[in-house]
Amino acid sequence: MTSELTLADGVRGALLRHARQGLRDGPREVCGVLVGARARERDGADRATDCRRVPNVAANPRTEYELDPAEALAAIEDAEAAGLDVVGFYHSHPESPPVPSETDRDRATWNGYVYLIVAPRTDEVRAWRWTGEAFDPLPIAVE
Repeated sequence: MTSELTLADGVRGALLRHARQGLRDGPREVCGVLVGARARERDGADRATDCRRVPNVAANPRTEYELDPAEALAAIEDAEAAGLDVVGFYHSHPESPPVPSETDRDRATWNGYVYLIVAPRTDEVRAWRWTGEAFDPLPIAVE
């Protein structure tokens, strides 16, 4: 599996701004798609060059997220049309640490992809790779 996630300059700030907006507006979890370049060698780093906001359509957005299916598909198609890969997904935990919850584990479906969580109260950003069975912690480097 890939050993690291690299966030291009400005992506971390964009993630925090989105998460802080969700904190002010609810609080509610926000979510979206990370795009950039997936590592071609299994020991390289995935690189997120942008984040695409997607509306959260979860029944209880204060404590869970669900990407709007049509908007998520549009974000993925737009990224691919621009020659970018889907690196993974992000969401916020406005009232809890940026650690995958049981709900996050139950709903994770993209094996091998990054799942990033933002905690707007502490400005903490953490990432994991979903193995299909568990979330493996993933170091983050910011360019």
